[in-house]
Amino acid sequence: MKFLGGYYVFPGGTVHRDDYSSEVLERCRGLSANDARRILGSDDNANQALGHWVAVIRELFEEAGVLLCRTESGDDLDLRDSGAKDRIERKRQAIVKNELDFGSFLKSENLVCDLSRTVYFDHWVTPEIYSMRFDTRFYLAALPPYQSALLSSEEVIDALWIAPGEALARAYKTLPMLPPTTTVLKELAALATWEQLRSKYRFS
Repeated sequence: MKFLGGYYVFPGGTVHRDDYSSEVLERCRGLSANDARRILGSDDNANQALGHWVAVIRELFEEAGVLLCRTESGDDLDLRDSGAKDRIERKRQAIVKNELDFGSFLKSENLVCDLSRTVYFDHWVTPEIYSMRFDTRFYLAALPPYQSALLSSEEVIDALWIAPGEALARAYKTLPMLPPTTTVLKELAALATWEQLRSKYRFS
């Protein structure tokens, strides 16, 4: 990988202009643009702020195959059917190859982004003393029912899903990580149960 090759990081990427296009935003539910701006404390306009949540959903789908969406009628996306799962996977690959934009994908599948599934967690800016700097926001989400994450993708050579404490125990040994990742893991590892995490970060 050209960027941070060999390191274990959370799925993520950059907010694109298309993430706050009118086509995409009309297919967003669960969070208003003004609330997104307030939560971020951002100087961006409200629609751009909402685009951060869309970018989370899009990047997670591109890199890990997990889709935080619902049907237009509000039902969970059911990927237990192999035909539907294969169709969605083909479209994911097309998005990664820039053969299909995310808004057109949502429309073709009659899906809406469920922004309420994604909870804002933290904001990290690398100190100026470092040559490689990050301005990164972190979010939390529960894995939706009837879905599973990819073990690899076009941008991920190796993926694993383990408890934060186990990841920390393996950090710098078999799982090379950078400080923003380990710091987030330490905070999550301090929460012993899913119920504690839900309570602290107001998961529904």
